[in-house]
Amino acid sequence: MKKKITYLALPLTVLLMTGCANEEDASTELKVEERIPKETAPEAKEDVKEPKKEATTVAKVVKETPEKTTPKKDDSEEKTDTTQQMPATNNDPFAGYTQIQVDGGDLSGSRQANVVVDIGFGDRKYWAFTNKHGQLVKVIAKKIILQNDNTENVTSAGRYYHDEAKVPGVEHRDLDEGHVIADSLGGVSNAYNITPQDSTLNRHGDQAYMEDNIRKAGGATNFEAIITYETTKTQIPSSYKYTYTLKGNVIVDKFDNVNPDGVNASLGLTESQESKPKAEPKAAPKAKAPAASTPTKPKAEPAGDVSSVDTNANGQVTIQEAKDAGFSMPIRSDHWLYPYMRDNDHDGMVGE
Repeated sequence: MKKKITYLALPLTVLLMTGCANEEDASTELKVEERIPKETAPEAKEDVKEPKKEATTVAKVVKETPEKTTPKKDDSEEKTDTTQQMPATNNDPFAGYTQIQVDGGDLSGSRQANVVVDIGFGDRKYWAFTNKHGQLVKVIAKKIILQNDNTENVTSAGRYYHDEAKVPGVEHRDLDEGHVIADSLGGVSNAYNITPQDSTLNRHGDQAYMEDNIRKAGGATNFEAIITYETTKTQIPSSYKYTYTLKGNVIVDKFDNVNPDGVNASLGLTESQESKPKAEPKAAPKAKAPAASTPTKPKAEPAGDVSSVDTNANGQVTIQEAKDAGFSMPIRSDHWLYPYMRDNDHDGMVGE
């Protein structure tokens, strides 16, 4: 019996020992498995923390970027300053002036101060400027376009309007309503193109001579008129300065608002002209009245005689050229020189 019990006990003991060993192995494996997560868990935490650091770094960069691009306020301030300085840098001729519209035939002699007005007839762009005293001080035009009698409505006298603006000063007997840019050159007749001008100067002086040159050239470019006054309380100019380009040549005309005949007389330039009429009676005695009453000048129409008067040999005689040759004004339609002269108002007289 003891042997049987011993034989039975041994297998049971072996089984028990084997079970314990398995439990120990299992527990060991469990312990190892539990250690592995414990060891890797910190690594996972470290990996999670590192992206947070990178995200934080990116956030910092994003925050810093707006701070670097914030100088937009400075840029806007610079643009504002540039806009304010543009009129000066671009040399805008209209800067400081108010542009207004005035009818070309407005006879009112008053002008507004610090304004610019288009004084070109039709589509022409001629600009007139006034100063703070309402004085006409400057007229500019990129291109002077001559009057066209065939396409434009003009009077029988070759004018756009029947009268001119009554600028203070034109009431004087020796002053005309003088155009800065004449009708024949496309100028209107309101106060922004009219100044009180000496009658002789306007009709057959430097003013008329300048206008005639522009007509003969078929127009002008880069036209500028500068008008000056002795005081700020008068509308009668003291002098004029015209600058313009004719066929590529820059012309500058400067003259005072005075009677050129009076100036010439004071300079002794009219003595030769006075001597010529005195010499004629000697050549043609009074006793030969019939011969004197029968003018011989009409027979002198050949080009040879005209060339003695037409000093610049352009085929047209100006008022000044006729006067320089000793002829008195006006030249009427029955005079032999009349066909060679320009009668702007078509009244049968030149230089009246």
